[in-house]
Amino acid sequence: MSDQATSRARLPLAGALQRQLAVRFGGAAPGMEALAALTLLAIAVPEQLATSRLAGMPPITGLYAFVAGTVAFALLGSNPQLSVGADSTIAPLFAAALTTVAPQQSHHYVVLAGVLAVEVGVFVAVVGVLRLGWIAEFLSTPIITGFLAGVAVIIVVHQLPDVLGLASPGGSTVHRLGDVLSHLGHANGWTFGMAAGVFAIVELSERIDRRFPGALVGLVASTILVGAAGLASHGVAVLGSVAHGAPTFGLGDLSWTTVHQVLPVSVVVALVVISQTAATSRAFADEGGYQVDVGRDFVGVGAGSVLAGLSGSFAVNASPARTAAVATAGGRTPWTGLGAAAAVVVLVPAAGILKDVPIATLGAILVYVATRIFHVDDLRAVLHFDVFEFGLTVVTLLTVAFVGVEQGIAVAVVLALVERTRLSARPSVHEMGRIPGTTSWEPLREGRSSAVPVPGVVVLLFAQPLYYLNSEHFRTQVDEMVLQRRPPPQVVVLDTVGLHDVDFTGSRVVRGLLDELYHLHITVGIARAGDHLVENFRRSGLYDRIGADHFYESTDAAVTALAPR
Repeated sequence: MSDQATSRARLPLAGALQRQLAVRFGGAAPGMEALAALTLLAIAVPEQLATSRLAGMPPITGLYAFVAGTVAFALLGSNPQLSVGADSTIAPLFAAALTTVAPQQSHHYVVLAGVLAVEVGVFVAVVGVLRLGWIAEFLSTPIITGFLAGVAVIIVVHQLPDVLGLASPGGSTVHRLGDVLSHLGHANGWTFGMAAGVFAIVELSERIDRRFPGALVGLVASTILVGAAGLASHGVAVLGSVAHGAPTFGLGDLSWTTVHQVLPVSVVVALVVISQTAATSRAFADEGGYQVDVGRDFVGVGAGSVLAGLSGSFAVNASPARTAAVATAGGRTPWTGLGAAAAVVVLVPAAGILKDVPIATLGAILVYVATRIFHVDDLRAVLHFDVFEFGLTVVTLLTVAFVGVEQGIAVAVVLALVERTRLSARPSVHEMGRIPGTTSWEPLREGRSSAVPVPGVVVLLFAQPLYYLNSEHFRTQVDEMVLQRRPPPQVVVLDTVGLHDVDFTGSRVVRGLLDELYHLHITVGIARAGDHLVENFRRSGLYDRIGADHFYESTDAAVTALAPR
């Protein structure tokens, strides 16, 4: 292809991108965007520092993650308010897995985190490009609730040594918790007091006004207090020397072994990122009254993770809390995030001033974050709705918290699929009645329905695909409701509005039922059959067996035509 032809081919793509960016960045009110950017900056800096610690990474990498995620999403995403960066939901997820391979903050650990970020980014972006967001539906709401609660437990247990001034023991959640409980008598009162004070500041600021940067106020105040009161001499630990400056791009000593080591946890993290991104983007779009393309949002977040991984940081995610802060502060375009990211870039060279930040402060911020993702009200709602689904939630919570994140997700998904299979294998066949004075039909429910049966006619509704797993249950119910009835009905009408598919086993069961019904001289009619079901019946010979003149557009039409006079 000639250079001229190549240029012409690129122009439509460039023009489309230019139009999209014009829509996303247009209509900004500079004053409101600047105020929202300052609000986001004040919330993001302490949160990203704390999250980098939760991820087992050097503090500065949290700021790298924020810049990478924000810039990539601003250019490629669709939601104008979504804030992307380091996230406390996924940080403990991959930290728990990577810690079994390398010590936290070691060179090998940083390389592993970078490779994982790139893998997560590629997975999420591919899901966006191929419109595969439905895979996140494997994680139902009860599972996500239990998963987040389990992550919250991990966060709190991992931060307890920091907020109590104890040595961090490492190991599993159970081992860490046991070690903390056995050493409570050695807790540092100054450290705990500072952590409690910062937690109180953040909690109070959230109650008063979410735009108030309580975390930043707590961080600055505690840092000043440590220096002014000489609390380091009282055993209050601080960050110490903080690496700063521009990131080094690349993945270091990359190998296929490294790629394979982090692949399983990358898939789990990607699923969580997909779920959280979709939920956050849609929620704020509904609240703000604008449209989003979730597929593009996946591409933007995925690109952010790739860029973060290549810049020596870790995987990023959409943040519900920061997005809420942007929306509340009046941010309406990506300029808000870009403004905050630009300010972070300016601050990065001066990150050395963070050396006196108390570790207990970051621990307190993370404990507060944990309280925000442990949704007690949602747990109560699941329990009230269904005990089995609450059991799924509890199993997920306990497995994630005390066994492992990957194992918790795997166990919960398997249990959820088993439950869905159980329900689909035991669907109900409903006997229908006509509502007097109308042509409408509804299930006959004693004391709860005004519908009445038509003499000599049994109308059945089976609102599920009929396949090998539920076909015998269907046969048993029809046998009880029709074949064992004395006297038997003269007409049976099957309303198939929800029975949109029949497999080979199901067709055999239907043929057997037809043989029994016809042997008893019972007329059979089919109502509201879709094109796909009719085609299935044709292929199996059931259409000819029933007769084309016994297929009807509505239940009432079938009963009117077939009911005994």
